[in-house]
Amino acid sequence: MLFSGILNLPWWGDVIAALVMTHVTIASVTIFLHRHQAHRALDLAPAISHFFRLWLWMTTGMVTKEWAAVHRKHHAKCETVEDPHSPQVLGIHRVLWSGVVLYVKETRKPDTLTRYGHGTPDDWMERNVYTRHSRLGITLMALINMAVFGVVPGMMIWLTQIIWIPFWAAGVINGIGHFWGYRNFECKDASTNIVPWGILIGGEELHNNHHTFATSAKLSNRWYEFDIGWMYIRMLEMVGQARVKNVAPAVRFDRDKSECDEATLQAIILNRYDVIARYAQELAQTCSAELQRLGEHLKAPVPSRREAMAMVGRWLHKDAQDLPETDQRALNAAMAASGSVHTVVAMRRELADLWTRTNATREQLLVQLKDWCHRAEVSGIQELQRFSRILKAYA
Repeated sequence: MLFSGILNLPWWGDVIAALVMTHVTIASVTIFLHRHQAHRALDLAPAISHFFRLWLWMTTGMVTKEWAAVHRKHHAKCETVEDPHSPQVLGIHRVLWSGVVLYVKETRKPDTLTRYGHGTPDDWMERNVYTRHSRLGITLMALINMAVFGVVPGMMIWLTQIIWIPFWAAGVINGIGHFWGYRNFECKDASTNIVPWGILIGGEELHNNHHTFATSAKLSNRWYEFDIGWMYIRMLEMVGQARVKNVAPAVRFDRDKSECDEATLQAIILNRYDVIARYAQELAQTCSAELQRLGEHLKAPVPSRREAMAMVGRWLHKDAQDLPETDQRALNAAMAASGSVHTVVAMRRELADLWTRTNATREQLLVQLKDWCHRAEVSGIQELQRFSRILKAYA
């Protein structure tokens, strides 16, 4: 009886309890630390905000200011030598298995906390309890677990809680989330969506979506993606405990539009990642077929359809300066040999000018957009003509 807990659950009950508590911790990290504190994507009512702080203090010992500062620096310096945990710089194995060490190392840099830790809680509890005694919380959690579940089950559940965030958040999200997976958007960093169903890690699996729209409270973007963290936020909203401030722009089309106006220009700039993704999708087949035709015509090695599509996808998704050197050489050769490839790639670059020409007026950009659509329509390339109609429908 000495080693029995208040609940005295069977082994499978202890497993369920551990999974439920670690899931609450994951929800606390993604809703409170990540979306609320680091990115200000939503506001939380004082009661629920303090619950998250208390729970994270007891289950992780993490300090809000430190977590927000390290994460903000990651976004500001992503995939550079100043990034606290980039697998592109430090290697996937180091970040995956030692991510928590990299995190702790960064929290000990005063400049990081001063520059990136602004706006986080600074009340009496934060100064005198949560920050000053960050290890006391996890000690209390161990004692509570042992009292509720028994000494051995309680310690096993506590150990699971302790390693859950260091592995899944510091290791998997920061490591695999910048190394392996699929990409909806070609943002400047190497972020990926690990899987389309963000359940196990609270929606953080949709990491490419997050890096593209960093201040969005919702991480899912495609119809087949699910963000359980967003579901919890909506539930909190319904009971008055949260208020969403920002979400990624929703793509809308007005199929009756046949002319470009200022509203079209604004919608295209707002949805620029979607515009480029659709352009690549529409024109990839044209360039891929042309590559294979060129290979046969020049009696050069003919890439397979899959290889050609992958190469063309990189050409049309990425800006020229972001392409690997081998891709740049292949692209230049293809543009020199094929008028169609040259037109498709050149017009993709001109399209991107709509949101990179910061010194141009709205009137100038609208003239450029109308001229782009006209040249697409007389290009003789059927897919380019179709995309011009899609472009005019952005609303």
